[in-house]
Amino acid sequence: MRMISPKAVPDTLLRDGLISEAVFKRFQRLSENSSEDPLSLLVSSGIISEEKLYRHLAELAGVPYTDLDPLELDYQVVTECLPGAYAQAKGIVAFREDGDRISIAVSVLPTQVQIDDMENMLGKKIALYLSRPRAIDKVIRQFYGLHSSILAATKELSTDDIVDIGNLERFVDSTADRSIEPTDKPVINAVNHLFQHAFEERASDIHIEPHRENTVVRFRIDGVLHLLYRLPKKLHFAITSRIKMIAGLNIAEKRRPQDGRIRTHYEGKPVEIRCSTVPVAFGEKIVLRILDPAILMQDLSVLGFDQREMNIYMDMINSPNGLVLVTGPTGSGKTTTLYSSLITISSEQNNIVTIEDPVEFVTDEFNQISVQKAIDLTFITALRHVLRQDPDIIMVGEIRDRETAISAMRSALTGHLVLSTLHTNDTASTVVRLMDMGVEPYLLVSTLRGIIAQRLVRSICPHCREEYTPNSMECDLVGIDSSAKLIRGAGCRECRSTGYRGRIAIFEIMSIDEDIRRGLVRRASLDEIRDIALAGGMVTLRKAGIRKVLEGVTTVSELVRVTAGGL
Repeated sequence: MRMISPKAVPDTLLRDGLISEAVFKRFQRLSENSSEDPLSLLVSSGIISEEKLYRHLAELAGVPYTDLDPLELDYQVVTECLPGAYAQAKGIVAFREDGDRISIAVSVLPTQVQIDDMENMLGKKIALYLSRPRAIDKVIRQFYGLHSSILAATKELSTDDIVDIGNLERFVDSTADRSIEPTDKPVINAVNHLFQHAFEERASDIHIEPHRENTVVRFRIDGVLHLLYRLPKKLHFAITSRIKMIAGLNIAEKRRPQDGRIRTHYEGKPVEIRCSTVPVAFGEKIVLRILDPAILMQDLSVLGFDQREMNIYMDMINSPNGLVLVTGPTGSGKTTTLYSSLITISSEQNNIVTIEDPVEFVTDEFNQISVQKAIDLTFITALRHVLRQDPDIIMVGEIRDRETAISAMRSALTGHLVLSTLHTNDTASTVVRLMDMGVEPYLLVSTLRGIIAQRLVRSICPHCREEYTPNSMECDLVGIDSSAKLIRGAGCRECRSTGYRGRIAIFEIMSIDEDIRRGLVRRASLDEIRDIALAGGMVTLRKAGIRKVLEGVTTVSELVRVTAGGL
């Protein structure tokens, strides 16, 4: 390991061609009027990125570089190898433990004496890595912030407290002292840290899952679940109770599923969190769906429609009356499409009413009704009364049964535009499903304006895009010859080495024309309906996905994952 003076770094950057002579001179002028240290000034002034700078420093010092990703780290290793106060004071993170060796990430290289002191303290050898200061600070804040709250909460529990193992197994000690309350400060802090961590990592869902020995916390990011923490089981009741409290749920009720919502802020912007609890084998599982209004209500042009699809869909939602259905499995982006559609067609001249179970995101743009089965406020009863509210556009959260389907169609027959969702795989199966529900063909013919089926595919990371030569299977799948090139993500810090960042929708749009209406009247089969739609120009989900692959938006493997079995 070679020690590097920060003042000498700009010269090495110039020498190695990482900055130009003009940029070097600009840095010299900046440094004359700044008290900031050279490394920080290089980054803050935009002369070089923090990652590129610290990779260069690692090469100069002869130590390996690592870019810490909180989703890749083991919570126990980080928090148990080094005390939080020590890690924060020294700006270091222990990120891997391998037998008698601990890997330590630093942003400032320690002296040999300091390394010897750490090895004596830990009783293990140290493998030193250089990392970015921001990456180290982020890990310390996320991991030790939660850890300190967990430790404080654990100390408030006596060793004889009740440990609720779950609904199927229980261990109760009659000498129990007191249990920690959901209003205790450490528990509040722990839940706040969980939320903050999820917001920072762009998570769409937080899963809090009770196991026999501990509680597992997982985040869903870009459609994929990542294990984050294993928390002490004795804190499960306190943490779930705190979440249930702020979500407006009944803390005492642990036998029945419950739904609630939490409204909070992140970076000055409102965030809605939908809370769902359900009893499982070892306690109550909680799933928190994070609803970011910036994602939920977007311009339709950024959702993934091409121009042809956009024109067809705009014609559907600008109809003065009729029924438009958005279909797909859970998590396929249906709600985002519906909310974005309502925002697009909303105006002062329109009265828009939504009926949802529950309301996804509370906004002033619409009149929103939440289904409440306890007081018999169902989709059907709500629709009946909404028609007396002089609506122009009605959004029904989901068509689940024959009664709701018929009520929605009758609303469309009486001069209203109705938008709704259905859980089907594609457009053709939607009309067949409605007929299977008992909806008469004449109602479908009279009211149905169009159906869109959609899926979400992960987008290629813009920071590490690269060309590659596809193999024969990929060429056959997307219909290109072996000399063509495709795009993929190489994997970088921004995408956590996945090659993907963010998601975009692919659509299959069926506009109900005269040929399809005639097919509905004679109760045509699923295959017949699909063939009629394809003859009329409909593009299947698989073909829409292939187009995104050829455009360099997503990859072949992602296309296969999302549209397996599609045409």
